[in-house]
Amino acid sequence: MDRSPGELRAKEDVTMISGAHLILYTRDAEADRAFFRDALGFDSVDAGHGWLIFRLPPAEAAMHPAEHNDRAELHLMCDDLNAEIAELVKKGAVFEEPHQERWGLATKIRLPGGGTLGLYQPSHPVAIARKMKKTARRK
Repeated sequence: MDRSPGELRAKEDVTMISGAHLILYTRDAEADRAFFRDALGFDSVDAGHGWLIFRLPPAEAAMHPAEHNDRAELHLMCDDLNAEIAELVKKGAVFEEPHQERWGLATKIRLPGGGTLGLYQPSHPVAIARKMKKTARRK
C-alpha cells in the first residue's frame, strides 16, 4: 500500500515538510535507474510508464558558499568507504580514486549515464544520527 509522505512521518515529528525529492538529470535515465536498483539496491515505486522513484537513505542538507546559485550535489554516506567500494565493484560500479577531505574519506561513483555520485565516510558530526526534536506547527 502506497502512502503519502505525511502519513510516513513519525508520531513525534511535527513539521510542515514531509520529505524531500531529489532529481538527477542524466543522459541515460534507464541505465542510471538500473544502477540505483541493481547495484545500490534502493527500493522504488513505479510512478507510471516505468518511471521509478527510489527510496533513499535518511538525508541531511548543508549550505556551502558558491559563486552561482542553483547548484546541488548528491553524496551518499557510509560507515566504511573501502568496504562499500569493494562491495559495489562486485556489482560493476566504477570509482574515482578515494581521497581524504577535511570532512571525510571521499570518492565519486561513475554512473552509467555519464554523471557522478559522491560517496563518503564522514569524519564530521552527522545530523541524521541525532534524534529529531519535536517542533510545533506554525499557524
